[in-house]
Amino acid sequence: MTFRGPYADGPSPEDLLVDSPPLRGLKPRDVGRLIVIATVMGVSIGTAILRVRDKKATAVWGGVVTGFERLGPTFVKLGQLIASSPGIFPKPLADAALRCLDEVPPIDPAAAVAVIREDLGDPGEIFKSFDETPLSAASIGQVHACVLLDGREAVVKIQRPGIRDRMARDLRLAHLLSRFAERISKAARLTKPTAIIEDLHAVTFQELNSALEAHRQHQFRENLHKFGDNRQVTAPEIYWDHCGPRVICMERMYGTPFDESDTLRERGMDGPDMLRHGVKAWAEACLIHGLFHGDVHAGNLWVLDDGRTCYLDFGIMGEITPEWQQLLRDFFYTAMFDLDFTRIVRGYRRLGIIPEHVGTEAEIAMRMNLIFGPLLRTGLKNVSLGKTIVMLFDMAKQFEAETPRELVLVSKQLIYFERYSKALAPDWVLFTDRKLVTNIFPGAEDAA
Repeated sequence: MTFRGPYADGPSPEDLLVDSPPLRGLKPRDVGRLIVIATVMGVSIGTAILRVRDKKATAVWGGVVTGFERLGPTFVKLGQLIASSPGIFPKPLADAALRCLDEVPPIDPAAAVAVIREDLGDPGEIFKSFDETPLSAASIGQVHACVLLDGREAVVKIQRPGIRDRMARDLRLAHLLSRFAERISKAARLTKPTAIIEDLHAVTFQELNSALEAHRQHQFRENLHKFGDNRQVTAPEIYWDHCGPRVICMERMYGTPFDESDTLRERGMDGPDMLRHGVKAWAEACLIHGLFHGDVHAGNLWVLDDGRTCYLDFGIMGEITPEWQQLLRDFFYTAMFDLDFTRIVRGYRRLGIIPEHVGTEAEIAMRMNLIFGPLLRTGLKNVSLGKTIVMLFDMAKQFEAETPRELVLVSKQLIYFERYSKALAPDWVLFTDRKLVTNIFPGAEDAA
């Protein structure tokens, strides 16, 4: 007996379109929720301040995060964005927001089953078995174990009921409050909460399109094998016949998160080897294929029981245009091979970041070399390629040039990888390992 759900032949192009509601324009029913948000945040911050005699600023940030937790999934998601972007937000806020990375309470089992029934049909007829207790729960959805009728072990990722409308409303209100905060507070203007909300809005409604997430996961998995040499890296296979508008069904994986370094060592796993394989596959996704994993925190990067590195949870993905891809390749080649910054200047010119009338290529390249050359030539273990790329893009701001949010995602993932390397492979330096770019710059290693 087989089952064929609505995406058995894959989603249609229309299913992959992202429908993002506008951030501006309050609705009558928003007023009550606005009062709740303002009250909860005010009470949470006020209570936190009253509990301490000193370090009031730290207490304020702690109160902000407490308010996020009380207000539910949208604000927990905002806290997760802050926690996963150290260096961008004030350290006390980023530290307090780490609480948001903990699991959120699961939805009622009956509600999860109802979503499956509405999207696919009766779970009792679709699955050989279905575990109503979730394996994990997050702000947007949760994951349940199941066994398909043909005996394959799988998991289903189910969206929380009503989450789309709730997050659309909360993001509208958060955007309104952030604009108000920026008008009255210098600290708020420096933190730029409005831009943060806009970024979260863009990410959230991509995540809420389950067909798009499953499609990207499938595409990422297919791209892994384009060169035939990433056999030690994988991603769960999508079982399209059991997917629906709010349900993603995929192969079940068994393994250990990357940050559990002690457990990995006890199992005799080769930390440097696993990390190199994972980073190589990710770099190819970013610099060749264009579609890359945009949230490689440890919960999304595992070492499987068979030793392979596995990427999980494709809710946040980055997709880079060929023009920006080329500039990133220029960055990587310059950092890893010859420190010739003129190619980066040419890339800036090509994309209009540096106007033609501003200096010569040689002058600007010399300025870059003075800033970045010493970093890349000495103290390699203490140099972060992710942070160096952020600095290179910050230079573009001198010319009031906007860079795509995907490039911020790139630097964040590199910082994650470098963080894992400190525990798993302390002697390994990402941007000196030319094996990572064998397929990106074929022949460059021999020519250098």
